[in-house]
Amino acid sequence: MATPHNQAGTNEIAESILLPGDPLRAQFIAEHFLEDVKQFNSVRNMLGFTGTYGGKRISVMGTGMGCPSIGIYTYELIHFYGVKNLIRVGSCGSIQESLKVGELVMAMGASTDGNFAHQYRLPGTYSATASYELLECAVRSAREHGYSCQVGNILSSDLFYTETPEWKEWAKMGILSIEMESYALYCNANRAGVRALGIFTVSDSIVTGEGLSAAERQTGFTNMMQVALETAAAFTE
Repeated sequence: MATPHNQAGTNEIAESILLPGDPLRAQFIAEHFLEDVKQFNSVRNMLGFTGTYGGKRISVMGTGMGCPSIGIYTYELIHFYGVKNLIRVGSCGSIQESLKVGELVMAMGASTDGNFAHQYRLPGTYSATASYELLECAVRSAREHGYSCQVGNILSSDLFYTETPEWKEWAKMGILSIEMESYALYCNANRAGVRALGIFTVSDSIVTGEGLSAAERQTGFTNMMQVALETAAAFTE
């Protein structure tokens, strides 16, 4: 069933999907990690592919930048295409000195400076959390491979360029890193009763100024991709 943002037909998308923000990263994952790949979407150049990993059927699709964009794509994936396991893979900026460039971050929870949850008319502030089942599996995979990772709370910010160093206030609350999408992903998944998790590679440190190049961000996150694929496969029949 096609939507305004996805041309996939019935059963063209697997129940487990990886969600990088960059559609070219989705293409990279499909070409380098999946077998028997078929492209299911190119609307707005938001590329989506389905293939197999270890004999398990898995999809990968770009989501764009920010909560509004991933909010649209994941809502459609869940409600129109029956996706049950959604794993965001992306980059993040460290705001803790102990979290180094190249390390993995598993987002147990996502805070936000945005207003995505206002639609639910909740009488308070919503705490958006990952699926414990996916989180447990991903942490185990990372540790078995010897990949350095930290688990904790992240910030899904609406702001990339800011007038003030607001990250310092979030750092005081133990926030590990900043990205832009997971809060909406977790809200959509929690509301629908499906599983979601954000796995990140630290691409830069806001504390020290260290960082990776654009090319390294696009193709160099293979540890994160491997962990995400193994986690997705574990929840795919």
